[in-house]
Amino acid sequence: MSFIMQTSGTLTGLDILVVEDDDDTRFFITTVLEMDGATVIAVISAADARNVLSELQPDVLISDIGLPGEDGYTFISKFRALKANNCCGRIPAIALTAFADSEARIRALEAGFDTHISKPIAPEELVEIVANLVASCHW
Repeated sequence: MSFIMQTSGTLTGLDILVVEDDDDTRFFITTVLEMDGATVIAVISAADARNVLSELQPDVLISDIGLPGEDGYTFISKFRALKANNCCGRIPAIALTAFADSEARIRALEAGFDTHISKPIAPEELVEIVANLVASCHW
C-alpha cells in the first residue's frame, strides 16, 4: 500500500486505539495516524480492545464495525455503559467501516460512536476527522 501524505502534526501527543481486524487496513490507519504524530495501539478484536482499555484511556478510539466475535456496535455499547458506571471519562469514538449506508450510520451513532466514516478514506481526511473530533469534545 503506497500513498503520499502531507503531515500536519495536528495529532501530535494523541494516544489512539485502533480496533481493526483487516491487516492491510490496520496498517494503513496506524501508519497515517503515526505519520501525523499520534501514538497508536492497534488491536484486532473487541476483546483485545477491552484489555487495552482496562490499562489505558486513549484520547480517541477508532473501531471497525465488522469485527470477529463481537461487532463494533456491541463493543461500543458495552464500553459506553461500562465507562458511564465507573466515571473514567468519555473517549471520542469513530466508527470506520465499509458499512456506508445511512442505516449503518444511524446505528453507529445510536450505539455510542461520535461519528461514522466510510472506508476507504483518504489519509488527510482521516487526520482531519480525528483532529476535528478531538477539538470539538467538551467533556
